[in-house]
Amino acid sequence: MFKRILVTGGAGFIGSHMADLLLERGYQVRVFDNLEPQVHGDGGRVPDYLSKDVEFVRGDVRDRGALLAAMRGCDAIIHDAAMVGVGQSQYQVMRYADANVTGTANLLDLLVTEKTGIQRLLVASSMSLYGEGMYRRPSDGAAVFPQLRPDEQLAKRDFEMRDPLTGEVLQAAPTPEEKPLHCTSVYALTKKDQEEYSILVGRAHNIPVVACRYFNVYGPRQSLSNPYTGVAAIFSSRIKNGKAPLIYEDGCQSRDFINVRDLVEAKLFLLENPAANHAPYNLCTGRATSVADISRHLARLMKRPELEPEIPGSYRSGDIRHCIGDPAKVTALGWRARIAVEDGLRELVQWSESVEAVDEVDKAHRELVSFGLIKE
Repeated sequence: MFKRILVTGGAGFIGSHMADLLLERGYQVRVFDNLEPQVHGDGGRVPDYLSKDVEFVRGDVRDRGALLAAMRGCDAIIHDAAMVGVGQSQYQVMRYADANVTGTANLLDLLVTEKTGIQRLLVASSMSLYGEGMYRRPSDGAAVFPQLRPDEQLAKRDFEMRDPLTGEVLQAAPTPEEKPLHCTSVYALTKKDQEEYSILVGRAHNIPVVACRYFNVYGPRQSLSNPYTGVAAIFSSRIKNGKAPLIYEDGCQSRDFINVRDLVEAKLFLLENPAANHAPYNLCTGRATSVADISRHLARLMKRPELEPEIPGSYRSGDIRHCIGDPAKVTALGWRARIAVEDGLRELVQWSESVEAVDEVDKAHRELVSFGLIKE
């Protein structure tokens, strides 16, 4: 079906695992990546983990000429290039909008105006565009789609989601793709724009497009020195440096943690499945894990169980309480996650033992405080 695949952002955490799997399945792989210093450090080196069998091209998705040259000769694109960081996006608005939205618009413009030969596009979307997940009202089981909790409630350290009509504490439920979207960060809004631009343009020009809504991805190669990446990597860096992980609210907020190997298997499944065209798919496990439990699992696996998470009760503007994915849509096509979070964290810890971790969490926290995004 396809011979050569272009992976934008392919030197990063998810993109490099994607490249590995594509190579394993017999595809030729071209990686296009700008080696963003926040992810790869200031040296600008291609990471050692990137397979020598990929064709690496250094470039930025906003550079029209460089991106077009990288697209030539490819049959499909997996578009992973993006700035990632919910908190940071709230005070680096232009940087995130430019990289994520303008970069994607440039790619789509080239697909439409140039004869690139691209037959299919997978775009990386995010669970963050849901805002809060779906909930159920205990008294009658009704589905509820709440927005952010009011500051007055959070200031009382009352963190659970409450029904706006009855005041009862709502029960988190699996969130389907049909849930109304309610972005609560600049990052989320850029991912929503990436997804909607891509599907709209794909339908208009008969280019098969699939949007992959990533839930909380973790695993080897996730930068341990980037304080704006996923919580599993951030906590690992703290523990590796002998510090307790810092958690906002009370630590009971829950997410759906999916191992990167499961994620890229799902993406390849969707790439090869024409029944998935022009639609978004949750890439998730359907299982909830609290943020505090992730911290404690990692501390135990890293043999530092005494490093209980630091939970001062402060909260971050725009944060959600619970969001667990409903995988029914992709499961109906024939794919499901296989790796339990305990097994996946063990793999992350084993990898982290040989990796440098510069703990920048305190610096990131101070930046959020300086912009008024942390409420004590």
